[in-house]
Amino acid sequence: MPPGPAMRLIVAQLLCIALLPAAPLRAEEADGATVEERRTMESIVVTATRIEESLLDVTEAISVIDADEIRRWAPDVVAEMLRGVPGTFFQQTTPGQGIPIIRGLKGSQVLHLVDGMRLNNAFFRDAPNQYLGLVDPYATRATEVIRGSAPSLYGADAMGGVLQILTREPVFEGSQWQADGRVYGSFNSADSSLVGRAEGAAGTATTVISGGITYRDHGDRRTGGGETIRPSGYRADAADIKFQHDLGDRSEIMLSAQYLEQPSTPRVDELVPGFGQDEPSSERYEFSPNRREFLHARYRLESESSWFQRFEAHLARQVMTDDRLTQDRGDAVFTEEFNESVLDGLTLQFNSSWGGSEGMEHELVWGAEYYTDEISSSRWRFAGEGAPGVPARGRFPDGSTMDSAAVYAYNHWRFEKLTVDAGLRYSTFRIFLPASGEIGDVRLTPSDLTGDVHLKYEFRPGVHLLSNIGRGFRPPNIFDLGTLGSRPGNRFNVPNPSLQPESVWSYDVGIKLSQSRWEAEVYVWYADYRDKISSRFTGDVTPEGRQVVRSDNLNEAELYGI
Repeated sequence: MPPGPAMRLIVAQLLCIALLPAAPLRAEEADGATVEERRTMESIVVTATRIEESLLDVTEAISVIDADEIRRWAPDVVAEMLRGVPGTFFQQTTPGQGIPIIRGLKGSQVLHLVDGMRLNNAFFRDAPNQYLGLVDPYATRATEVIRGSAPSLYGADAMGGVLQILTREPVFEGSQWQADGRVYGSFNSADSSLVGRAEGAAGTATTVISGGITYRDHGDRRTGGGETIRPSGYRADAADIKFQHDLGDRSEIMLSAQYLEQPSTPRVDELVPGFGQDEPSSERYEFSPNRREFLHARYRLESESSWFQRFEAHLARQVMTDDRLTQDRGDAVFTEEFNESVLDGLTLQFNSSWGGSEGMEHELVWGAEYYTDEISSSRWRFAGEGAPGVPARGRFPDGSTMDSAAVYAYNHWRFEKLTVDAGLRYSTFRIFLPASGEIGDVRLTPSDLTGDVHLKYEFRPGVHLLSNIGRGFRPPNIFDLGTLGSRPGNRFNVPNPSLQPESVWSYDVGIKLSQSRWEAEVYVWYADYRDKISSRFTGDVTPEGRQVVRSDNLNEAELYGI
C-alpha cells in the first residue's frame, strides 16, 4: 500500500481516539437497564462473518435494512432500500431496475446474494444492470450490506462489497397449528402505479408453510415539472413459497421457490437523447421479458462432533431470462434476442469451536462452494413487421459456460478486549466460449488465493476501534469476454477473448460508538484497484453509425473516502 494513503488512515484513527469523550461511559442507566441491553447496534447480522453477531461486534463496515424499514419505504426495487445508507448509492437507469454502488464499485464488482446463494451470473455486467430488479422487495425481510472487499468468505465479485437479500421466514410457537397473513396495497399518482401484495403463513413450532404473490403495474413517470417520460411504464408479477421443517431437535430443512417476471420494460436511456445526442439511439428497446426463477434447498445440523458444531448446506438453481426487442432509430430492421443463464450452486459450511483457553475464544468457519453456469443466446432479425426472421449470432456465444470451485477457512480469535479474524480462500474457474464468426473458441482457467485480516479492540464499553485489510479478485465473465451488440451511448460492443482477472487491495480503519440513546460510526477507507476491465474505443464505426468498443484490462484506480 502506498505510504500516503496508509499515513492518512493512521492519522484518521488517531484523531478518532483523541476525540473520544474523556469521561468513562456508564454501564448502568438510571432505570437499571445496561448500555448493552439498550444498544440498538445489537441487531444480529450474519453476512459479514457467517456467524450470528451484533453490528457492534462486527469489524467490517456493515449496514442492515430491517423489515420495519422495508415496510416503511415500500421500495419498487431492492436497490431503493439503499437510499441514504452510508457508503452506498442507488443508481437507476430505467424504472423497474436499479443497482447499488458500494464504495464506488457496482455491477459484477459487487457480490449479490439471495438467502446465501449467488445472484451474480456469467453475464452479469460490471455496469448498471437490471438483474437485482428481478428480486421481489415485498418478500424481503432484511438486506445486509458489507462495505469493502470480503474475499475469504465470499470470493469472486466481492470487490466493493456484498449485498445479501434475506427473504421472510415466519416463526410460530407451540404445537397447535396457527396462521397469519397480510394484505398490502398502494396507489402512486406520479406514475399511476398500482401495487398489491398478499402473503400468509401457517404452521407450528416445527413446521411452517408460507408464501405470497405480488402485483405491480407502473405507468409512465411524470417529472416534478409535469413532463411525462414516454415510455417508462412497466409491470411486474411475482410469487414465492417456502416450507420449513424441523427434522429433529438438531436439524432442519428449508425448501423455497421464487419467481418474478417483468413482461415488457422499456430501456429509457436508449429511448431519450443522451451523451450529447440530439435524438435517442433507439426506436425500440424493451426487456421483453426479463424473468428470474429460483429453487433453493437448505439443510442445517447442530452437532456434538469434535470436528464441527454446526453444518449448513445449500443447493440452488437460478434461471435468469434476459430477452430483448430492439430497433435502432431510423432503421426498419428490428431484432428479437433470447438470453438465458442457468446457474446451479452447491455450498457447504462448517462452524467449529476447537480448543481455546482462559480469556480466549476460538471459532473456525470453513467450507466449499461449487457453481456451474450455462448460457443460451440467440438473435433473430426482421426486415420489418411481418417479414420472415433471419437468425444471427447472439449477444453471447451460445453454449458458453463458467464453472467455479472454492475452498475457504476463516478463523475468529476473541480475547477479553481484542478480536482478530483472518481468512483465506482458494478459487479456481473454468470458462469456455465456443467459436463464433467473430472469435475462435476460448478456454480460460484463472485461479487465485485471496484473503483478509480484521482487528477489533474494545477501547471502553460501547467504543470499538476497528481495522480491515483484504485482497479481492474477479475473473472475467462471459459478458466481459464475449459480448456482441449495441450498448448505450451510441456504442457497439465486440468480443475480447484475451481479458485477465481484476484485483483490489482494500483497507479501512474505523470506530463504532454505541450508547443507550445514540450510536455512530466512522470509517476511513482506501482501495487500490488493478487491471480494471473497461470499455475502449477501437476507432471503428458500424454502418449504423455506432462507435465500436471492446473490453480491456485498461485501468488502475485509487478509491478512498470517509
